[in-house]
Amino acid sequence: MRFDVVTIFPAMFGHVFEHGVVGRGIERGIVQLRPHDLRDFTHDRHRQVDDMPFGGGPGMVIKPEPVFEAVESIRPHNPGPVVLMEPWGERLDQKLAAELAAEPGLIIVCGRYEGIDDRVRTGLASREISIGDYVLSGGEIPAMVLIDAVARLLPGIVGDPDSLAHDSFTEMAAGWPQFTRPADYRGLVVPDVLLSGDHARIKQWRRRQAAERSSVHTKELKKS
Repeated sequence: MRFDVVTIFPAMFGHVFEHGVVGRGIERGIVQLRPHDLRDFTHDRHRQVDDMPFGGGPGMVIKPEPVFEAVESIRPHNPGPVVLMEPWGERLDQKLAAELAAEPGLIIVCGRYEGIDDRVRTGLASREISIGDYVLSGGEIPAMVLIDAVARLLPGIVGDPDSLAHDSFTEMAAGWPQFTRPADYRGLVVPDVLLSGDHARIKQWRRRQAAERSSVHTKELKKS
């Protein structure tokens, strides 16, 4: 799967994906990650990608021309949807990540400043995605989150494919508590059921714990 990222900070993506399962996917050729410098698609000597907003107001807005030209240059190599990382977009969750993992690729546009000229949204974007209701300096970190969530679902990325079936939120569950050796650390002990060897009881315990966590997670979402 190919990920093309349009950003004014392409170097941010260099070291992040050199490690972990996505890094191994890149080494194996399962994942292609190509950051593109938005400034390469400007035509003035200052390589300006932003300008003042019509109607006044603080800050600057990313111009439509370089974004359109960047995406149009990528399109022949990546037929996937154009994604804007926007705080008001559809919320990224495991279901959406799985849906996007079925695409041949993603073209991800990262905003900065006060946002992107809205004609990019109406005339270019396929969908808008948010990773949560909070403010970040730009769309680069959300783009990294999206890439990681999607890429790890691709065949051959995760060493044990069965582990994906037990991921948190895969079946609307928030996961269960995990433990490893030693069984007693500073008086903090592993639940007896996990040491019992009774796989039916263990499975039941894990389901119950996951359901409780999911219930708390759902209540917190409703509060927000």
